[in-house]
Amino acid sequence: MRKTLKFSAYTVLLGLIIGGLYLANLFLMRPVSLDHYLAKNLVVDMFDSPETITHLGLVDRFNWLTQHNSKLSLDGLEKIESDLQKAVDRRRLIASYPPDSLSHRQRITQKIALFDLDNEIRETSDFRFHGYLLEQLGGVHLDLVEFMTDIHPIRSRAEAEDYISRIDQFDEVFDSDIEILEAQHREGVHPPAFVYQHVLRQLHEFLAYGHNDNPLYTVFIEKVDNLELSVDVVADLEKRLKSAIDNGANRGFSRLRSYVDAHVEHANPHDGVWSLPNGEAFYELRLRTYTTTDATAESIHQLGLSEVDRITRRMREILNGLGYPTAESVGVLMNSLNEESRFLYRDTPNRKDIVVGDYSAIVAETKEAVGSAFRQLPRADVVVRAVPEYSEKTAAGGYYMSPALDGSRPGVFYANLYDIQQTPKYGMRTLAFHEAIPGHHFQNALNLENEDLSLYRKHGYGTSAFSEGWALYAERLALEMGLVENPFDELGVLQSELFRAVRLVVDTGIHYKRWTRREAIDYMKNTTGMSNTEVVVEIERYIVWPGQACSYKMGMLKILELRERAKTMLDAEFDLKTFHSTVLDHGEPPLFVLEELVEQMIEDHR
Repeated sequence: MRKTLKFSAYTVLLGLIIGGLYLANLFLMRPVSLDHYLAKNLVVDMFDSPETITHLGLVDRFNWLTQHNSKLSLDGLEKIESDLQKAVDRRRLIASYPPDSLSHRQRITQKIALFDLDNEIRETSDFRFHGYLLEQLGGVHLDLVEFMTDIHPIRSRAEAEDYISRIDQFDEVFDSDIEILEAQHREGVHPPAFVYQHVLRQLHEFLAYGHNDNPLYTVFIEKVDNLELSVDVVADLEKRLKSAIDNGANRGFSRLRSYVDAHVEHANPHDGVWSLPNGEAFYELRLRTYTTTDATAESIHQLGLSEVDRITRRMREILNGLGYPTAESVGVLMNSLNEESRFLYRDTPNRKDIVVGDYSAIVAETKEAVGSAFRQLPRADVVVRAVPEYSEKTAAGGYYMSPALDGSRPGVFYANLYDIQQTPKYGMRTLAFHEAIPGHHFQNALNLENEDLSLYRKHGYGTSAFSEGWALYAERLALEMGLVENPFDELGVLQSELFRAVRLVVDTGIHYKRWTRREAIDYMKNTTGMSNTEVVVEIERYIVWPGQACSYKMGMLKILELRERAKTMLDAEFDLKTFHSTVLDHGEPPLFVLEELVEQMIEDHR
C-alpha cells in the first residue's frame, strides 16, 4: 500500500514537472510546436477580450474567478500600439521556425500566419487611422448595443447585475474611441458627409429613447422576467439599470454625438479612399488582404466588366427565349420579373411556414444529389429557419450559422421572410445552394469536423475570398449538376453571380477610378435592376468597407480557374471528388495557398 502511494506521488510529481516544462516552453521561449504556439495565442487573445469570452460562453461557469461578464474592452491609442508590437513579436517568432523542420500542414500554417500578420503590421504601421471607426454599418454606437442585447446572457441574478455593470461602462468605452477619432482627425482622415448623417441619425435615435422603449432596458426586463426573482429584487435591478443607462450609456452616446456633430464640417467631399493620405496604397493593401491575391485594382475592374458582359449576355439569351422584350435591358427585365405574381408567395398568416418548408425541401433534395461530387459529407445536419422577428427588418436576405462545436446543434440556414415580396421563387434554389448545401454548410461543417486541422487553422484565420468564394462556386456547381429545374432558376443563379461581378466594377470604380457615389449607384441600378433603396445601401457599404466586396467573385473565379487547370493537366485522371476534398480539407486558406494545394494535387495524380 505504502509503495503504491509512493509510486502515485512520484507519478503526480512527474506529471507536474512535465506540465511545468511544457508551459515554460510555451510561454517563455520558442515552443517546440508551431501549432501549440498559435493555439496559445488564440487563447491569450480570447482572454484579452471579455466580450469574446462572453460570446463563446465556454468559461461562464468560472465567471466568479474571471469576472469577464462584468467588463468591457477599452481601446485607445495605447492599445493600438501594444497590439502592433505584439504582432511584430509574433511574426518574428513564427518566421524563426525553419520550414524543413515543419510538417506539410505546418508549413501551410506558417505561410497563412505570416501573410495575416504581414497585412496587420503593414496596415497598423502605415494606415493606422484609415479605417472609419464610426460608420452606418458598425462602430461602438451600434456594436456595443447589439452585443448587450443579443450576446450578453442573463440566466441568473448575477448575470443581470453584470449586465448593469457593463452598461455603466459605456461612457468609458466611448471616451477611448473618441481618443482614436481625435488622432484620426489630426491625420486628416474623415468619412464622406453621408456617413456623418447616418451616424448622427443613429445617435439621435438612441438618445431619444425613454427608459421603457430603450432596447437595453426592454431586452433586460424580458430576460429578467424569466428568472423568477422576487418583486423587490426585480425592482432594485430595474432602478439600477435605469441609472446605468442615464450615467453610462446616455452619457457616452451624448459625448459621441457632440464630437461627431462638431466634426461634420470636416467631412470628406470625395467618396473613395483614394482621397485619403496615401490612399491609393491603402486600397492596394485592402485588396490584397480581402482577395488574398496580388491582383491590381485595374485588373479587377476590367475583370468585373468582362464578367458583367458575359453573364448579361447569357441572361439575355434566356429572357429572349422566354419571350421577354428584346428592347429592354436585362436589369429592367429582372426588376419586372421580381414583380410577377407567379413567382411570389401569397401574403398569408402561415406564409413563413410555407416558405421554410419549400426551402427545406430544396435543401433535402440537394443533399441527396450532391453526394456524387464529394468524397465526404458533413456529419452535422443543416436546418432552415426564418430570421427571428426582432432582427428581420435589418438582417440580410439569408445567412448561415455554423453547427455547435460539440455537435449538439445543427447548422442553420436563416431565410429572411420579413417582406414576402422580396422572396421570388426563382431565386430560392440559388440562396439555398449558397447558404446551405453545397455552400456555407459544407465548408463550415467539414472544417469543424476535420480532426487533422489545428486550432489555428479552424478558428485563427479566415477569409471571405475563400468562404464566400466557395459559396458562390457552390451556386455554379449546383447549376452544372442539373439541380435547377427550369430557365427561371438559372436566371436566379445568374442574377446572384451578376450582383457579385458588379461589385468588382463599383468597388474599384469608387476607390481607384474615382467614381462618385452617384456614378456607382447609377451603374449598379442600371446593370442589375435592383431597387434604388437596395443599391444605395450596397454602394454606401462599399464606400466604408473598401475592398471587401471584391473577395466574393475573386474567390469563385480562382476556384473555377484551378478546377479547369486540374481538368486540363489530369485529363481522364481528373476526379471532381478529389478536387473538392483538396479545396475543403484545409480550413479557409488564402487563395494563393489554395493554388499551391491544387498544384500539389495535380502533381500527386499525374
